[in-house]
Amino acid sequence: MKNHKKILHLLFISYFLFINYSCSNMKLKIGDKAPSFSLPNQDGKLITLESLIKNGVLVLYFYPKDDTPGCTAEACKFRDDYEIFKDNGAEVVGISSDSKESHIEFIKNHNLPFQLLSDKNGKIRKKFAVPKTFGLIAGRVTYIINSNGRIIHIFNSQFNPQKHIDEAITVIKKNN
Repeated sequence: MKNHKKILHLLFISYFLFINYSCSNMKLKIGDKAPSFSLPNQDGKLITLESLIKNGVLVLYFYPKDDTPGCTAEACKFRDDYEIFKDNGAEVVGISSDSKESHIEFIKNHNLPFQLLSDKNGKIRKKFAVPKTFGLIAGRVTYIINSNGRIIHIFNSQFNPQKHIDEAITVIKKNN
């Protein structure tokens, strides 16, 4: 029985290392062109990257799930500081795999002033190479994209959701 546990343990570690290695080879970097996308927002309207960057900087944040403690704290911090983003020529948009119906409730429950996009099959999350935590939990990554479609900042922290907002504000103020 002990040997079975050791084998399972080694298989798990090997899988985890493979997933992390695979994702690290596909990472986007500062200066890269952001992948183009078209996703439905909470109202079912298709939103493109190009439409979001035409008026300035985009703060695009990927988060795991509506109405979970960390995601709610992150969304509410973006809400509370939304005017700072707008005053500095930036728009905030969130992406998760939740349905538009879930997004409608999340926006309503927390009075969010920005759009949430639904990436139900995770296709855009993959294009942006957002890593999973422990190979299981959808990642939390914020990309700041300029009006030319270039990534000017990336912040990845699953367990410090509110720091995403602080990082983004610092970057947009510096680049404004």
